[in-house]
Amino acid sequence: MFCHSEKGKALTTVHAKGRTPSVVPTSPERGADAAARALATVLASLEDSKAEDIVTIDIAGKSALGDYMVIVSGRSNRHVLAIADRLLTDLKEEGLGSARVEGQESADWILIDTGDVIVHVFRPEIREFYNIEKMWAAPDVDGQTLH
Repeated sequence: MFCHSEKGKALTTVHAKGRTPSVVPTSPERGADAAARALATVLASLEDSKAEDIVTIDIAGKSALGDYMVIVSGRSNRHVLAIADRLLTDLKEEGLGSARVEGQESADWILIDTGDVIVHVFRPEIREFYNIEKMWAAPDVDGQTLH
């Protein structure tokens, strides 16, 4: 399911379990091909790791942090850690360099920053508490709200 802004640019992708999106949104910003490749690698890895409630938010042009933010849940601390470990391995195997990682000690919330894609892997109750999707789904510059 894609939500679109007035300009037709994909802003948010919600991935249903077992379904992989056929279109990967790209940004017109620098490195759009690299960002799209990194995003495709991240999403494939997360699907393989059985990550739950995968949400992708296009932040290109809204933040200097990267082009995409991906938010997922793991069922337990162990699952969160396994998702993160698998993602880090897959990124290296694809030649996407070494990502910066925080939060592996507690495995409640692990943040993985690839440069183009920022991935948040949460336990469900931690994700609900911080609710970062709502923060990034604030009204767009054009006054459009993500749904």
